[in-house]
Amino acid sequence: MKSLAELAAIREKMKDKVAMREGSGQIRVVVGMATCGIAAGARPVLSAFVEKVGEAGLSDKVTVTQTGCIGICQYEPVVEIFEDGKEKVTYVKMTAEKAAEVVEKHLKGGTPVDQYTIGNK
Repeated sequence: MKSLAELAAIREKMKDKVAMREGSGQIRVVVGMATCGIAAGARPVLSAFVEKVGEAGLSDKVTVTQTGCIGICQYEPVVEIFEDGKEKVTYVKMTAEKAAEVVEKHLKGGTPVDQYTIGNK
């Protein structure tokens, strides 16, 4: 078993990630994590969003969550981004690399990456 100091350090390190997954940010990133999404590679996509949002310093503004089936299994992994006062953006056939680009250009820069959206498939 780890010492109390080690456990406290782990808790502190993970605090931001937990807050990001449960928070109430202005922007909500929802990753489809039903069986179809997981089979298509949604786990690394979810992890990439959590990691890159934290690295970009957007944890107070962006909440990263997961959901079950979004209903468009042929396009998995699917990620939906909800922003206050804007229309939902649905990204399809996502990868961890694409997720990093979406964080940089859409979540940080404010411009959706149209080439990854459902309208361009």
